[in-house]
This record gives sequence, C-alpha cells and structure tokens, in this order.
Amino acid sequence: MIPTQLFFMIIYVLESVMILVQSSLIVAVLGREWVQVKRLLPVDMILTSLGISHFCRQWASILFNFCFYFNPNHLFWYLSLTWEFFNIFIFWLTSLLAVFYCVKVCSFTHPIFLWFRWRILKLVPWLLLGSLMISCLTIIPSIIMNHTQVQFINMVHLPGNSTMTERLRMFQKHMLTLYRILALGFPFLLFLASTILLMASLAQHLAQMKHHSTGHCNSSTKAHFTAARLLAMSFIIFTSHFFTVLASLIDNAFDRRPWYWIWEAFIYGIVSIHSTSLMLRSPTLKKVLKVKCWVLEAA
Repeated sequence: MIPTQLFFMIIYVLESVMILVQSSLIVAVLGREWVQVKRLLPVDMILTSLGISHFCRQWASILFNFCFYFNPNHLFWYLSLTWEFFNIFIFWLTSLLAVFYCVKVCSFTHPIFLWFRWRILKLVPWLLLGSLMISCLTIIPSIIMNHTQVQFINMVHLPGNSTMTERLRMFQKHMLTLYRILALGFPFLLFLASTILLMASLAQHLAQMKHHSTGHCNSSTKAHFTAARLLAMSFIIFTSHFFTVLASLIDNAFDRRPWYWIWEAFIYGIVSIHSTSLMLRSPTLKKVLKVKCWVLEAA
C-alpha cells in the first residue's frame, strides 16, 4: 500500500471513530432521558433513530471497505446492501426532521397546514415506522438486482454467448443506477421542499416585521438571520451528503482504484459534519453538553 492510501485510510478510520462516538452519545443521552422521564420529544425520537442508523451504517461501511479492499469477493456485495439500506433510512429520517421543523416553525395559515401542525406530535411515531417500512421495501429491488448482477458476472466466465450476457448485465446495472437515484431522490426532494418552505416563511415574517416599529425589531431581525444562516448551512451539508452518497452508489465502488480511500475519507468527512449538525438540533443534547462543559471548566 502506497503512503497516500495509508494516510487517507487512517483519516477514514478516525472519521469513523468520531461518527460512532457521536452516534453513541446521541443514543445514550436521549435513551437515558427516555428512561428517566418516560417520554421523548418528537425531535428526540427522530434524532435517536438517526443516531442508531448512523452507528449501524458506519459499522457496515467499515466491514465492507476493509473486507472487500483486502479480499475482493462478490459475496461482500451483500454486505454493501446493509450500508445502502441505512443510507435510505437516514435520508428519510433527515427529511422527516426537516418536515417537522417546517410544520412547527412556518407561519402559513392554510387549513391543511394548520391541521398537520396540530397532529404532527402524535404522527411522529407513525412517520418513523413508515420511514422504516419504506426503506425496507425500497431495498428489496436492490437485493434482487445485486443478486442478478453476481449471476451475470459468473455467467460471463462460462462458455457460450458472453456478448448477450454482458449486454444484459450492463442493462441491469443502468437500471440499478436509475433505481438508486430515485430511492434517494424522493426523500431529498422532500427535504428540499421543506427547507424552501421554511426559508419562505422566515422571509415573509421578516418582511412583515419591517412594517412595525423598530423597538425590538433589531433583535428579532438578528434572530431571523441566525435561523436563515443555520438553515443554509444545514441545506449545504445535507446536499453535499446526498451527492457524495449518490456518487458512491452510482460509481463502481468495488474497483480497487488509487483514490479509493481518498473518496471514502471525503464522504465520511461530510457525514461527520452532518452528524455534528444533528447533535445541535436537540435541546436535550445541547443542555447535557453545556452541563458537561461547565463541569469540566469547574474541575
């Protein structure tokens, strides 16, 4: 292994450890809150599910990357399906989080929107279950098409019409690529729509404030700009996450290319940033982190 690959492999391992620690912290803190109070806020339910999913996906990534890189075998393709499943689930959960904030914060007065705002707290557990079921159903075609891909690869080495087999394999590969784009595209579009609505609501509210007296307008305007900046950062992070994961799924990730570990380090650097931004979404987590920092400073 050349030094460059070893360097980025170490970076990937450090990023993986960071993501595992962050995910474990989210689950541990919110799990303790659930045990003590016997209930969780809807946003904490979503974040707990995201923490568990990030933890499982990272282990699937570690096992697949090291097993396949050092011992290439088509059997490890099935391990990558676990990684793909948790990616789909994470995207639906992140979109659900965006929808939750959009419904709770937006100031739109449409009857359907008002009804959904009134019901959202009770709907969150069912939406979580629905996201899990959609992810399970979504991964089934990938399992079938991956199995067929392995069969086609094995058939190429057999005597016979290898040209037709190769054409079928390439057609199957293109269909799988299109399906993966759609599988991740739907939750991403839901996230995008929720973010745009939330930004539009903030802009509308800010415009309304300008027509009033400027007594406390400066502080409110600053709060709105802070919220808009956080939304923009969240959008940039999640969009980067979407395109890197999508590129990884579309590209032939099983090829031992020189930039294999560079690409993995780049992907999980973005994932680590995304995981950090999720931690700052929970009031419970922020309160615990502030208390921990205060205790460390006092010590």
